[in-house]
Amino acid sequence: MYARNYKLLSSKFREFFFPTLFTSMTGNICMVVDSIIVSNLIGAMALSAIQPVIPVSTSVNLIYWMIGLGGSVLCSIAKAEFDSERSNRIFSISIISLLVFGILVAILGTIFAPQIVPILCRSVETQPLVYQYYGVYVLGMPFLCYIMSLSYFIRTDGIVKLPFRALLLSNLVNIMFDIIFIAVFKMGVAGAAWATIVGYVFGCVYMSTYFFSSERTLDFVKVKSKVFFETLANICKSGFSGASTQLYLTIKVFVINTLITIYIGQSGLAAFNICYNTLFILYMFLIGTAQTMSPIVSVYYQEEDYRSVSYIMKKSLRIVLTSSAILSVLLVVFPQIATFLFHVKNPADMPVVLNAVRIFALSYLGIAITFLYTFYAQAIQKNTLSNTISILEGFILPVGFACVLSFILGPNGIWISFTVAEVLTILYLFIYSRHVHRKSNGEYSGFFINKHNDDTKVFEHTINGKVPEAVELARGVNEYLSPNKSATLVSLAIEEMLVNIINTNEKVDTIDVIVRNNDDNILISIKDTGIDFNPVIEIDNENLEFDNISLLNKIAEKIDYSRVLGLNSTVITIKN
Repeated sequence: MYARNYKLLSSKFREFFFPTLFTSMTGNICMVVDSIIVSNLIGAMALSAIQPVIPVSTSVNLIYWMIGLGGSVLCSIAKAEFDSERSNRIFSISIISLLVFGILVAILGTIFAPQIVPILCRSVETQPLVYQYYGVYVLGMPFLCYIMSLSYFIRTDGIVKLPFRALLLSNLVNIMFDIIFIAVFKMGVAGAAWATIVGYVFGCVYMSTYFFSSERTLDFVKVKSKVFFETLANICKSGFSGASTQLYLTIKVFVINTLITIYIGQSGLAAFNICYNTLFILYMFLIGTAQTMSPIVSVYYQEEDYRSVSYIMKKSLRIVLTSSAILSVLLVVFPQIATFLFHVKNPADMPVVLNAVRIFALSYLGIAITFLYTFYAQAIQKNTLSNTISILEGFILPVGFACVLSFILGPNGIWISFTVAEVLTILYLFIYSRHVHRKSNGEYSGFFINKHNDDTKVFEHTINGKVPEAVELARGVNEYLSPNKSATLVSLAIEEMLVNIINTNEKVDTIDVIVRNNDDNILISIKDTGIDFNPVIEIDNENLEFDNISLLNKIAEKIDYSRVLGLNSTVITIKN
């Protein structure tokens, strides 16, 4: 009769997914749009000026992913543990660190531009174009770091529409000014870089309205220097596994750019840029899904709600496999889509691009699986596994096979190496998951090596926001725990809490209730989407002295509350 229907979790995933999908686009779509507009307005070969600058972009992505995403995961965990002081400290340190980093990149990148550009691009004839793009693009790094890092924490705070709107504005402004600077003012590839910066500025201004929101729960706090650097180290450790994909991507792109220059030449660089930008399209879905999954999984895994973790992972896997399969089939069967998008007209370049796109697209399914797994491992704090996936799939296997296969097969060996790397990484994960399953005597199971709850000690159920259902559920819990001497108290606590949630909201669609019967105590976990309702504060409110919430205080040994992922999360502990 009583069952958990996962409506609350499913609606929360949907609420996060679409805004996060658009949020993830800001680091990818700008490069795609720049490339499409540049190739259409200036010519496809102008892409050879943007491709060498990608290692700079991925290097910056590494840092803001490491600190921003790593910090937001730790912030989610702190909220799940009801430690608001720690969550504010992590928030403050992350944002300040990334702002300082972005400013340093802009200053040092500008000062040492004459030394950096020849390293990025060895082709003397292409270097002037690269310098035009790079010299402007690097100035936008402070804005990029700010807008992306803040978006992670705003989503963690449950305000998912603001990052979506801010980054949508940023992208629309970027597209508009691409056309203005390139087509109207004839600024060439430098105009594309300026348009990107203008977009970032508009997005940053709008994103900053978060600090005036009445819904926000995160605040800047003062932190002593010793605590600052200790916390920053923990943030970097947490975020490095997911962010390291950008580090290895930076090295990988640099090495493969060099191989392409040797074996193919300028048309090969343009082909690789087109392949890379089609991958950006896929990454919009991969990053959107992974960054939706990550904070939700981190919270529920911390709460030992392993069924919810499995539910979210299955949902996430379906999304990334579907999106990658569709894009892969399209580009394998119709690679002309890429040549049309990026305005490839030169007959000499056409066969190189078509061949590269068709072979490269075969790797998309593998990329989807390994990318999602990397973020999953990070979310459950298995950083060693996440790092192993990143270095295998992102560096050792693709670079190693690119060098070997290009020597054996020539240019095709470069494109084939990407698929080989994905297949071998997935094979490693399958073997690893089987090993962990056997080693843990079944405690961990499945491809994603998730734990499982003891069904005899966990009672999960979902109700609609109606008082009769709350009362009926309380009776059901009493029957379930009937041999236990605390059964009546637990039943009473659930009824009082649920009735107060329902009465303080005009409408509550669903409420999740989980009862864990431990040896020493019974934990009651309640999640709802209603307005902020902290029973700890309300209990101390003199106006509610005779309200039934006061009874809850007498029943419970401890009550913990946090507003996390836009949900009221209340955990009530009752002695057994």
